Amino acid sequence: MQPLVEHRLELAGFTTRALELEGDGPPIVLLHGWGDSADTWRRVLDRFARKDRRALAIDLPGFGTADPLRPHGSMLEQLGETARAAVEYALDQSAGTATEAVLAGNSLGGTVTLRAAEDPTAPLAGIVPIAPAGLETPRWFTIVERDPFVRFVLRSPIPLPERMLRAAVGEAYRQLAFAKPRAAAAEVVRAFTDHHTTKAAVKRILDNGARLLPELEDAYRLEEIACPVLLVWGDRDRMVTHRGAQRVTAALPDTTYELLEGVGHCPQVEAAERVSELLLDFAARPSQRVA
Repeated sequence: MQPLVEHRLELAGFTTRALELEGDGPPIVLLHGWGDSADTWRRVLDRFARKDRRALAIDLPGFGTADPLRPHGSMLEQLGETARAAVEYALDQSAGTATEAVLAGNSLGGTVTLRAAEDPTAPLAGIVPIAPAGLETPRWFTIVERDPFVRFVLRSPIPLPERMLRAAVGEAYRQLAFAKPRAAAAEVVRAFTDHHTTKAAVKRILDNGARLLPELEDAYRLEEIACPVLLVWGDRDRMVTHRGAQRVTAALPDTTYELLEGVGHCPQVEAAERVSELLLDFAARPSQRVA
């Protein structure tokens, strides 16, 4: 079983944190969603380690322990540059045994994944967007802003003790991200709240979301994607409705679509075994780019 190595890494001018597995096969690069971090992939990475599979998960700029996003310029472009650099890093680490990687991302990471594949020069064998944001009129940010636990944190007139703040953020995460909130594992919730320990940190994430919304209104050129696509969604996603899948399958009829029953917005956590199987099976297919 390969050990999971956690280390600092510079990508596209941003210093960030990486969770990395050595192993065989073309690398699988994993991107998290808005407000999340590379930790969301730990359950999938554990299964990859048992299969001796090369993989890399990173904190995207503005999230987790990565550097902040630059105050000027497109957020999606900055995230895209970082994703491209992560793919190139993962391929460099494979010492010439692979020339293309599989890129997968959840939510905002799914948005970045789809956009990365629009570049014909990207060294991608295929992509796996998981509940990607921005395919329908964005409503996820409004849902988060109106969440009673988030509002409690932001409206508190006094600084909240870290334990109380983490409890409120953790409860919001349970209610919004999971089909079965009470079944969410404590260690998963704890890993999420590790990056939201102050009122300022919560406000910073919300400010990032408000800045991002206009960019999501017209985020895609789906018809330019030429590599294989596996689209994954949970049928009980409260944050990003799976109706958005219709846009992808209409533009890319060869897309493989997996709708997971009884799963919410973060299938990589709620259905880690199934998501791992899907990713490994997809990565094992030969790359067949559309001419």
